[in-house]
Amino acid sequence: MARIIAIANQKGGVGKTTTAVNLAASLSAAEKSTLLVDMDPQGNATSGVGIDKEALEATVYNGLLEEAGAVDLLCRTELEQLHILPADPDLIGAEVELVAADGRERRLKALLAEIEDNYDYILIDCPPSLGLLTINALTAAEKVLIPMQCEYYAMEGLSQLLNTISLIQQDLNPRLTIGYILLTMFDSRNNLSHQVGEEIRTHFNRQLCETVIPRNVRLSEAPSHGLPVLLYDIASKGSQAYLDLAREIIQAEV
Repeated sequence: MARIIAIANQKGGVGKTTTAVNLAASLSAAEKSTLLVDMDPQGNATSGVGIDKEALEATVYNGLLEEAGAVDLLCRTELEQLHILPADPDLIGAEVELVAADGRERRLKALLAEIEDNYDYILIDCPPSLGLLTINALTAAEKVLIPMQCEYYAMEGLSQLLNTISLIQQDLNPRLTIGYILLTMFDSRNNLSHQVGEEIRTHFNRQLCETVIPRNVRLSEAPSHGLPVLLYDIASKGSQAYLDLAREIIQAEV
């Protein structure tokens, strides 16, 4: 059975989708069968692994509305061990259309139940909000990975996310835990980056990943080519950081 990890932070611009795409690619490069689930209507994780959103006949949206099964929605990527359940802007409608639906918070969990035994890891890229799509992701997951940018407002909004996780634990998914907190966009030359890192370590020492994701031009460039960074420039610092993160998570999950 797959280890299911939701990558969530309602604060935008913290490297959430970058982490989802590149961690998924790095796990697959480590010969772990991996499924990336794009739950963000922007569909950036989908395009980030080279899938043309315009050419899709069905997406995770159709799966949430029970119009298609998970097997029919899977897309292959350039990495043999990496598949994706893609998204496009139609997913915006799911927030409205599922409001009155039975079991609306568990639709993704039910969808993944059809295929989770086929994978070692399932990573869910959440939208930058705490709406129904993120609730579905947290209900389906075992652990949450929270990317946090090393900036002044890094802790802002975290309490809201932690409160949402607590409510999910009480009402929908008691097995859910905060598995990992990941420092992203880290600039070693910047004192503020070190200060924020130390503050986060003070509060979340057990969950804080040893791996730190640096600011890296190659990481920023790779999505425009529809490639994870390890296929764009495997020697870059960004690529090596995500390969290190994959090794850290694999070791932690043994």
